[in-house]
Amino acid sequence: MSRKTPLEELRTRRERARLGGGEKRIAKQHAQGKLTARERIEKLLDPHSFDEIGSLATHHIHEFGMDDKRFPGDGVVTGFGTIEGQRVAVYAQDFTVLGGSFSEMQANKISRLLDLAREAGIPFIGLIESGGARIQEGVRGLAGYGRLFTRNVLASGVIPQIAVVMGPAAGGSVYSPALMDFIIMVDKTSHMFLTGPDVIKTVTGEDVTFEELGGARVHNEKSGVAHFIAANEEEALQLVRRILSYLPPNNAEMPPRAQPKSPPAELVEGLNHVIPEEEDQAYDIHDVLNRIVDPDSFLEVQPHFARNAVVGFARLDGWPVGIVANQPAFLAGVLDIDSSDKIARFVRLCDAYNLPVITFIDCPGFLPGVGQEHGGIIRHGAKVVYAYVEATVPKISIVLRKAIGGAYIAMSSKEMRTDLALAWPTAQIATMGAEGAVRILYRRELAQAEDPQKLAQEFEADYREKILNPFVAAELFYIDEVIEPKETRRRLIRALHVLRSKVQTNPPKKHGLMPV
Repeated sequence: MSRKTPLEELRTRRERARLGGGEKRIAKQHAQGKLTARERIEKLLDPHSFDEIGSLATHHIHEFGMDDKRFPGDGVVTGFGTIEGQRVAVYAQDFTVLGGSFSEMQANKISRLLDLAREAGIPFIGLIESGGARIQEGVRGLAGYGRLFTRNVLASGVIPQIAVVMGPAAGGSVYSPALMDFIIMVDKTSHMFLTGPDVIKTVTGEDVTFEELGGARVHNEKSGVAHFIAANEEEALQLVRRILSYLPPNNAEMPPRAQPKSPPAELVEGLNHVIPEEEDQAYDIHDVLNRIVDPDSFLEVQPHFARNAVVGFARLDGWPVGIVANQPAFLAGVLDIDSSDKIARFVRLCDAYNLPVITFIDCPGFLPGVGQEHGGIIRHGAKVVYAYVEATVPKISIVLRKAIGGAYIAMSSKEMRTDLALAWPTAQIATMGAEGAVRILYRRELAQAEDPQKLAQEFEADYREKILNPFVAAELFYIDEVIEPKETRRRLIRALHVLRSKVQTNPPKKHGLMPV
């Protein structure tokens, strides 16, 4: 029997690496409606742009019958490619190889890739499907998690990090995605949890399914762990491409400009009539945003979580911006624990990657209640204040209707280093709304009046004229300008043109103590 030449040996090993766990396991993966690791990379990247590293690496465990379970690549495919011509680093765990279990070699490969991505200043993408740590490796795999988590933290805010959970992510495997900038989950096929249903059943007696415990909808709607939910894997991979279109490759560069587009003139004109005449009547903030930003450019982040706040990316005159807005159509746009966390994190993300932040305000204040107070609304609300003050990117705020009490302060008020504070004529800026203020200020007069309802209405009208309207704030120069709503897009574009060269720094320090 003739020996293989070195070239033949290389080709044989590469073919073994390409097949992962073998044809039968690949067929099983397909039968579950899932792509293989290599197929996912091919669909994510530009055609023929992927260059693999570590394809021949294998584990070095000889106990527990592992000698005959050595696969080239050791269950993870790592390398570099391009997305719309932009360089990226990507890894994909291969569930056909030992269930994608996380090993010492996986840690070495992914950590090496992340080191190179950070040093090169390019985005890092993880396509995750793992049953957790490889039990046979004991402390080796656990130490590997530590090495990877360290690199996730060091790269945070330096290069974009995106995790796409495309199957299970259990135990320690959930923390690397949790340390990244975005988590995308695939509906009905991806799950994230620290302890699985069997363990929970044993320890607490609770009977729960994989989907109920850590499915895509749970983490998009309830926990807030995930940022996007995709109907299938292809949609998830397209989301990655779209997210990256708004972001620079690293924190030292500016976001890329796209072809400018303008909304139809009639949509813009309609802004003058979008706020209902009744101050307590709801409306959808998306109707405002879609009349201002470039058409089809708004990508909402965490759309199913804390729906009283809306955050996401958009473009103005082709330039990427971060959007923060209250949502009057849900809980009247009030700030609570979850929406505070959602806003604060998004503002910090925009600041890290040089995206201007534009804040649209219609908020009656912080949500009252024992549950909120005991849950730490003070601490969580302080995160919003901290994030806005800390951010050095251009910041513009627009009061659409209500900016009452703490909501005025927290939502990018001029006093918190906001560059331009605007308001619509419908704005209401005060410590309290008219009805509540009158009940306190004129409690004695109302109690003695023959017609307290009529007198209250008179007092409320006086309060609106003297305190609540935006012209008082403009006269005191807490609002830079009151504008017609239809002027908003033009004013924002021109302001951002001026602010694009803004330079602002924070005091020298190791880091601040954000209330977490």
